Amino acid sequence: MTGRRPLSPLLAMATALLISGCGTSAQDNTGGAKGGPAAKGFPLTVSNCGVKTTFQRPPQRAVSLNQHATEVMLALGLEKSMVGTGYLDDEILPEYRAAYDKVKVLSKEYPSYETLLAAEPDFVYGGWASTFDEKEGRSRDAFAKVGVNTRLNIEECPSGPVTMTLMDREIREVAKVFGVPERAERQIERLHATLEEVDEKLDGVEPVKLFVYDSGDKTAFTAGGAGIGNDMIERAGGVNLFADLDKPFGDVSFEQVAERAPEVIVIYDYGDQTVAQKKQFLLANPALKDVPAIKNRRFAVLPLSSTVVGVRVPAAVQSLARQLHPDRFR
Repeated sequence: MTGRRPLSPLLAMATALLISGCGTSAQDNTGGAKGGPAAKGFPLTVSNCGVKTTFQRPPQRAVSLNQHATEVMLALGLEKSMVGTGYLDDEILPEYRAAYDKVKVLSKEYPSYETLLAAEPDFVYGGWASTFDEKEGRSRDAFAKVGVNTRLNIEECPSGPVTMTLMDREIREVAKVFGVPERAERQIERLHATLEEVDEKLDGVEPVKLFVYDSGDKTAFTAGGAGIGNDMIERAGGVNLFADLDKPFGDVSFEQVAERAPEVIVIYDYGDQTVAQKKQFLLANPALKDVPAIKNRRFAVLPLSSTVVGVRVPAAVQSLARQLHPDRFR
């Protein structure tokens, strides 16, 4: 993707002045609309990935970027507070499609800084750290300088293991920023009901040893032990053979995969390479010819968008559990 240069200081100032003169989207430098009484629970100060932000009132003109950020917003019923979105990896979940269709799509991938400011946002919410790429002129500091508040999904800056607790926290914090904390509790209750159902089905099950194949031909890009994927695997009745990799994702050799002898290979589905192509590559890889998963052709598939902190995670745990332990779901 070709990046654009950041705005010049003069143009940035002009854009900020334009935003501040647009009625309902007017802000002071702490993110609240000018004038009018403060909403219940506001002013609200939030610390997110090293950035402290004070909201005088809930955002009214939000932009979400990346699948999981967008679906958290829609799950909380915030489409009326959104003026734009962008960069999906998959189709929006069917239950959120009607709401999503009411929001303007700013770009197929990341919009430029100029395009984002043209939407006159008061809040930009990103799922991946690349949302706020400094080289592309979209740093969080750049937005702050023109009075636009930001949030980054907290899986990108964890202070400990990434588990379902972080999913709950992400949903709660977003809901709190928008002044709708009760909606978060309803969502979390629904999501945990799915997890509890899976837990009951898998009671006493023998865990399956597995390896996650994300991508790669010279080496294998796989899920390590520091991302939500590891917790998902455990909850689905699996053992991540590369949980000792102390980061969410990392490269390992195919010889290492062979040594650990996975019983199942979980393929993360996304991008231009299809699941069928990934399977064909793995089956033809000479380093893996003696691996039980290859010999028995045992594969499971998860969309990449379901393996990051967001509202898809519990359903993905259920899907993986069904693939690993089909006898428990008959």
